Amino acid sequence: MQATIEFSVEFEREVSLHQGLLLGAAMRFTRSRPEAEDLVQETVFRAWRFWGTFETGTHRRAWLLRILRNTFINRHRRTRREREVLAEVRQAPWSAEGWCSEPSESLREGAMGDQVTAALEALPDAFRRVLVLVDLDDLSYREAADVLGCPVGTVMSRLHRARRAMQTSLEGYATEEGYRRDRRAA
Repeated sequence: MQATIEFSVEFEREVSLHQGLLLGAAMRFTRSRPEAEDLVQETVFRAWRFWGTFETGTHRRAWLLRILRNTFINRHRRTRREREVLAEVRQAPWSAEGWCSEPSESLREGAMGDQVTAALEALPDAFRRVLVLVDLDDLSYREAADVLGCPVGTVMSRLHRARRAMQTSLEGYATEEGYRRDRRAA
């Protein structure tokens, strides 16, 4: 307990010494006070997480500034990727009806093998739609429920049963392809 308190006091002392420097550097990076404060807060959090990896004898100020810079760069890259994805989504011809369209159209593009496609098409329509929306189109349960106009619990139940049906119908195929061992041989 005493070591934790000493660790905490030492960390707080060091960070408070460099708080102004961190905020100034963050302001230069972001050019916005609220964003700079968020960046400093995230930097302090990361420094706290990795305080045990700090090498004694090196400059803590430089270490903190490096964390700040890397955090800013990571945020900037993540924001840029998010903007690119949003731009693609806005340009794509999506519609709510498109999510519910016949899934076999998107599957004919060759994304899956014949056995998997056949197993998917053999599912009852309600199960197939949920499986396609959640597992292939990466919608959340809530989004799939909104598209289908049913409760989230219904989506979860149908998805569970659809996945189980797919697993059962593809057991032989999975064994042949080496995705799982034959239980009888073991």
